[in-house]
Amino acid sequence: MNQAFDVVVLGGGAAGLMCAMRAGQRGRRVLLLDHAEKVGKKILISGGGRCNFTNRDARPEAFLSANPHFAKSALARYTQHDFIELVNKHRIAWHEKTLGQLFCDGSARQIVKMLLDECAAVGVDVRVAHKITRVEKADRFTVMTDHGDFSATSVVLATGGLSIPKMGATGFAHEVARHFKLRVTETRPALVPLTLPVPEISGVSLDVEARCDRARFREALLFTHRGLSGPAILQVSSYWKPGQEIVVDLLPDLDAGFFLKERKRTRPKAELRTILAEVLPQRLAQSLAPEGLMANQRDRDLETLANRLKAWSFVPTGTEGYAKAEVTLGGIDTDGLSSKTMEAKKVPGLYAIGEAVDVTGWLGGYNFQWAWSSGWVAGEAV
Repeated sequence: MNQAFDVVVLGGGAAGLMCAMRAGQRGRRVLLLDHAEKVGKKILISGGGRCNFTNRDARPEAFLSANPHFAKSALARYTQHDFIELVNKHRIAWHEKTLGQLFCDGSARQIVKMLLDECAAVGVDVRVAHKITRVEKADRFTVMTDHGDFSATSVVLATGGLSIPKMGATGFAHEVARHFKLRVTETRPALVPLTLPVPEISGVSLDVEARCDRARFREALLFTHRGLSGPAILQVSSYWKPGQEIVVDLLPDLDAGFFLKERKRTRPKAELRTILAEVLPQRLAQSLAPEGLMANQRDRDLETLANRLKAWSFVPTGTEGYAKAEVTLGGIDTDGLSSKTMEAKKVPGLYAIGEAVDVTGWLGGYNFQWAWSSGWVAGEAV
């Protein structure tokens, strides 16, 4: 039997839950479907299980898209302050870490419970373990699943992107978009570790400034068995394309040339590696510096080393792929969507929100804020 609703939201992640909640608050009969056995799986693992639920500094400039202006409307209409207000209403304790990142004091489960409680309060019908097979449209939309068919005036694509397939991520939203003749931009892993041959110093971490094109980020870099990770690398990975060079300043607070020549004068009998270990992790210092006393180093060789430390440049061999990517770059083309409502311009009643859309935020709560903002504006419109 075909069960009728006003709105069917496909996907029970951050964006889908927010959209369903807001549509329900407006008196809509809402069905939320998810193929997993429980909703909010990516919320639950985020922020080390504490959910980096937004960023105090969320702003349009922190989002990548073929249309950099697209996110402005949604981000302005439902802001990080609105979401913080919701978190406070539910008495969820939180704290701010570096760079405006906000985390639960307790568990990410509190955020999922908050959203489910809000949905329950307005009668949203949440159904899990429903595999969606097709979406069609005649007068109304029909959503076909392995548990029967559902009809609705509006359908919202909120099934996310391709990142972390072991969590159930698929390209379903993109497939449905293409079925309805919406363009999908090229997708690739973002906020992802980079692969390249590096010294055998896995586990070494340090504060750096990483640059790719005009993007630059001052955060931690981590050496891994396969290459480089850490927040600074994850951030620039979203801007990196195969064949491009990345430049890293390993000593962002230091005039390396002056430091090395000054130590040659004041500590001539010290090993170069010992001197470098004053300002770099010891294992990294040993891998970067040749053996020898400071007194035996020519000034021009110290300058060459200083330049390497200040502008270590490399071309990654690749990334660790969607399995390790926090988000998917690219997605449903924003040119085909209304920035005010997230509705498809040529398919009335079809909406796309969250990671399924070609809007990707920086690391640190920005992608959650896009989920809340895009979900809320769609919930206002359906």
